[in-house]
Amino acid sequence: MYTTAKNHALNVLKRNTYKTQYASLLKKQNLSWTSKEIDISDDLIKDEQLKMMFVCCHSSISEETQISLILKILCGFSISEIASAFFSSVDTINKRLVRGRKQLRNAEISFEITKYSIEGLDIVLKTIYLLFNEGYSPSTQNKVIRYDLCLEAIRLAELLAQHKSIQQKQDVYALLALMYFNAARFEARSENGMVIEMHKQNRKRWNPSLISTGMYYLNQTTQCETLSIYLVLATISAHHCIAPSFEATNWAEILALYDSLLELQDTALVRLNRSIPLAMVKGYPAAIDELLKLESTSDIANYYLFHATLAEFYSHEKKSESARKSLHKAITLCTNARDQKLLEKKLKNIVPIL
Repeated sequence: MYTTAKNHALNVLKRNTYKTQYASLLKKQNLSWTSKEIDISDDLIKDEQLKMMFVCCHSSISEETQISLILKILCGFSISEIASAFFSSVDTINKRLVRGRKQLRNAEISFEITKYSIEGLDIVLKTIYLLFNEGYSPSTQNKVIRYDLCLEAIRLAELLAQHKSIQQKQDVYALLALMYFNAARFEARSENGMVIEMHKQNRKRWNPSLISTGMYYLNQTTQCETLSIYLVLATISAHHCIAPSFEATNWAEILALYDSLLELQDTALVRLNRSIPLAMVKGYPAAIDELLKLESTSDIANYYLFHATLAEFYSHEKKSESARKSLHKAITLCTNARDQKLLEKKLKNIVPIL
């Protein structure tokens, strides 16, 4: 545990270095570390980090608790950030962490891991995905992007891809492809502290080198015989990256991919995201009907992006009053000043139909 604590300190320092040397990391340059006080190799640090992540994936602990422990102990998430990732409450996450720590102590788990299980890998990948998502759209900090978290997620996934003891790497490659595709749009995604939505982004500012890296990892999954969530999401993101414009995107193929995703993960959030290609393929009225059905069968109405998306569809149909009501609801539910600012701007731009 003492070695792990030292490793975690180096991990924080390395994360800050990656943030300030973003361009260098994206060019996949290797960073070397030296320390007069800590005489351990970089390979040992990497191995110990992976060990600790898999240690938290003990079979006696529930999946949600495993992920929460990794996010808290190894990724430095606050309890409120973990709660946001799970769409849960701070109190629930706090109890989950206390229970998880107790289970780890009682299980007397060995820290000498020699074999990395597929089940453990699944949990670690989900954690890395949540880490990247929090960086891509921070829930508690008024920032458009938290580069430190996104780069840390990519770094951890790269460790998994390079580790010789991990045999099944198709999902690792797919997740890396997804993250690189999303990272390619970082520069175009913000301006003056404001989020720039995809349909308004200048695609000339998308990073072709990162798109190529994403394609490289996506190609590594070609021998995969099973369809995974990360592979579907990476393929969707690839379609966005290669499209010459928002309108010229292959929306029909993206809608088909979301239908495949529903077979793997039929959640309200996936259906909410699916409503966008549905609107582009079958029209905004069809998408509005789909969201209203979703509202009646789930608790998605507690999520501000549901109302923001509905408002966008109403605006395209020139239903100003409905759009205004949905935006008011979205602003009420939104807890991040960054997104509130964008929603309020949209609200001001709604022109009533006389």
